[in-house]
Amino acid sequence: MRLVKALVLSLGILALAGASEAADGDRFTENEIVQKANDFFGATTEGLATAIQKVFADLGQPNAYIEGEEASGAFVVGVRYGKGRLNVKGGVQGMQVYWQGPSVGFDVGGNAAKVFTLIYDLPRAEDLFQRFPGVDGSAYFIAGLGVNYARSGQTTVAPIRTGGGLRLGANVGYIHFTREASWNPL
Repeated sequence: MRLVKALVLSLGILALAGASEAADGDRFTENEIVQKANDFFGATTEGLATAIQKVFADLGQPNAYIEGEEASGAFVVGVRYGKGRLNVKGGVQGMQVYWQGPSVGFDVGGNAAKVFTLIYDLPRAEDLFQRFPGVDGSAYFIAGLGVNYARSGQTTVAPIRTGGGLRLGANVGYIHFTREASWNPL
């Protein structure tokens, strides 16, 4: 009888360990993301590494990311347009996605950026195609690096932007992810 109990207990512990490994296997580690961001941006900078560490400290491990580029501009009212490729851990790889969105605030200028967006708790790739409201602040004088969070339901997106331009301000708005490019920022 003791042997049966020990066997059942051992199998239960192994099952829990396997479930934990499977859950970890559905998320990107910080080292994986740093390497992918390094490959995407071309070089790791201290600012980029610090931004990634901050997002991991705040939100943990993402289960998806987007590598892309965008352009935006504002004079009180702003617009943002971008495109990139969605990669989901253990799922979709390289799916083309687009985003656009309006903003309003104390914001003036324009910038172009490469964007590496970390995505948290995305149940399925199709669930990305919605609006993510958020607050953004920018300070570009020739070049800059920034990160902000936007959330819809349980899913959070954290775009890390590095680029150039001349822009200063803070705004509220949303990012609308779509399957097709659109000039309509709404």
